[in-house]
Amino acid sequence: MNILVTGASGFVGKAVLAQLAANPGGGLRAAVRRPLQMPAAVESVVVGDLATSTDWTPALAGIDVVVHAAARVHVMKETAADPLAEFRRVNVVGTLALAKQAADAGVRRLVFVSSVKVNGEETTPGKPFTVLDAPKPVDAYGISKLEAELGLQQIGAACGMEIVVVRPSLVYGPEVRGNLLTLLQWIRRGLPLPLGGIDNQRSFVALDNLVSLIRVCVTHRAAANQVFLAADGEDLSTTELIRRLARGMNRRARLFSVPAGAFHSMASLFGATAMSQRLCGWLQVDNSHARELLDWSTVVSVDDALASTARHFARTARP
Repeated sequence: MNILVTGASGFVGKAVLAQLAANPGGGLRAAVRRPLQMPAAVESVVVGDLATSTDWTPALAGIDVVVHAAARVHVMKETAADPLAEFRRVNVVGTLALAKQAADAGVRRLVFVSSVKVNGEETTPGKPFTVLDAPKPVDAYGISKLEAELGLQQIGAACGMEIVVVRPSLVYGPEVRGNLLTLLQWIRRGLPLPLGGIDNQRSFVALDNLVSLIRVCVTHRAAANQVFLAADGEDLSTTELIRRLARGMNRRARLFSVPAGAFHSMASLFGATAMSQRLCGWLQVDNSHARELLDWSTVVSVDDALASTARHFARTARP
C-alpha cells in the first residue's frame, strides 16, 4: 500500500509520517510546501500551497491512501480581514481540489484530519459530543472544517473513493502550540494563576494516540466512510491539567481560586473572553465509536503524555 501524507511538516502530519516510516508497509510519500529533509524511507514531493490551483499529479501517482493533515489551522491572533474567507480558501477549496485529483488518480481512500470544533465549542456537563450529534461549529475554522467534510463526502459518493473523517479534540505533545503552550509558559515563569477552583471537564488527545487512530483508519475496512472523534478517554479539569503539567516540569503550580464570574469579568477586561471560555468551559468527547468499530485503544496514558510534553518544553524553552 502506497500512502501520501499532506501537511508533512506540521504538528500532526510530521508525527503521522514518522510513525508510518518506522513501520513501513509499502511506499511512503510526503507532500510539502517547500523542500525539507525527510526520513530515508520517505519520498518528498514539493506541491506548494494548498490551493485550488495546486497540481497534485506527481504526489498522487501510484498512491492508494491519502492522509490529509494540511490545513490553515486555528489562529490565536487572527489578522485576516475576513477570516472565514481565508479558512475556506485553504481548508475547503484547496482540500476539495486535492480530493478531486485524488479520485481521478485512482486513490482508494482519503483520511481527513478535521477538528472537534465541527461539533461545537462546549458541551453540557456529563453530555459529551458523539459522532451522532448534529454539527454546530461556531468559529471560522470549525465552519471551514465542516464544509470540507461535507464536500469530501459528496466527492467520495460520486467517485467511489472512501472518505474517513477524524475529529481530534485538543492535541498535545512535544512542540505543542496554542493555549497549552501558553499554560506551559505561565507555569515555567511561576505566575500565580487564578485557576485553582475550575470544576470543569475537558477532553484532550495525546499526539501519539491521535496518530495511532489515524494509522488504524488508513487500513481498517470498517473505517470506510465513517466519522471518528479522537480523545484520550480521560477528561481533566483545567486545574488538574495545570497541576500535571507542573509536575512534569518539576515545578509547583501556583494556583489560587477566584469565583468563576469574577474570572470571566477580569478576562473580558483584557480581551480574553475566548480564552476564559476555553479555560473554564466544558468540552467532553466520546471516543467509543472508534474503540468499538475499529477495536482501537490508546497507546499512551494521559499522565505519561502530559509529562513528556512538559519535559520537552522544559528542555527546549528559551530562558
